[in-house]
Amino acid sequence: MLKAVIVFLMLSVVVSLFSGLFFLIKDGGKTNRVVNSLAVRVTLSILLLAVVLIALWNGSLTLNPTP
Repeated sequence: MLKAVIVFLMLSVVVSLFSGLFFLIKDGGKTNRVVNSLAVRVTLSILLLAVVLIALWNGSLTLNPTP
């Protein structure tokens, strides 16, 4: 379940990235949709980082011990 949440958040970040690119090309920087897309992407990235850190702290997610 945790890995599904992480994958969903990563895909959401990528979708937000491409929607920002689409709005930049379509609007030419005349509207705030690119800025809103950036805000959503940053928020999702912070949420993803928080989920990973909390999962590492709880022990639900472990690092690879081999070099």
